[in-house]
Amino acid sequence: MEQQSKALARIGNIETGVERTAGTTAGGEDLAVLAPAAAAALNLLADAVRRGGTDHDDIVQALKAARVHEAFAAVFDAASERVMDAADDPYDFDVRLHADNLAGAAGDVRRAFEWL
Repeated sequence: MEQQSKALARIGNIETGVERTAGTTAGGEDLAVLAPAAAAALNLLADAVRRGGTDHDDIVQALKAARVHEAFAAVFDAASERVMDAADDPYDFDVRLHADNLAGAAGDVRRAFEWL
């Protein structure tokens, strides 16, 4: 009988569209490639969790050890910074509200992992 691994997943390499088209995209087009690649990686992780026989605590600990929550929160932090950098008036209420909401989302992601 074949021994089945208890690891969630082992991914040796993921080639993204960014790697295939390096140097051919400009500015915002990178997000059009990177966002789907990030979603695909998270979907691979979700699939590995569904198929694996690992219990809840092991899954949470693996995600915490990989700092998945920090990486996801960093996206919201970067978006918040970008909103403020692009603002014509840094004291504009609507712009600050948008930036604060993005920063708040980053905090929510981090707090969610504190509860797990």
